[in-house]
Amino acid sequence: MGMWSLGLGAVGAALAGIFLANTDFCLPKAASASLEYLEDADLRSTTDEEQVIKAKNLWERSGAVVMAVRRPG
Repeated sequence: MGMWSLGLGAVGAALAGIFLANTDFCLPKAASASLEYLEDADLRSTTDEEQVIKAKNLWERSGAVVMAVRRPG
């Protein structure tokens, strides 16, 4: 009986691991940024460290869309 319960526990743990690894069931939901927050973002140049412009100004001048993704951790 002990080997059966050990085997069943291993199969259950494997199934739970596969389920949790392939779903976002336990992950927190991301909050959406408001337009006012995005307009006020400072954009820094990758070539000139001192050049900083507001995202709203870049959008008004050239219609550029900038997306920055921050990885958690």
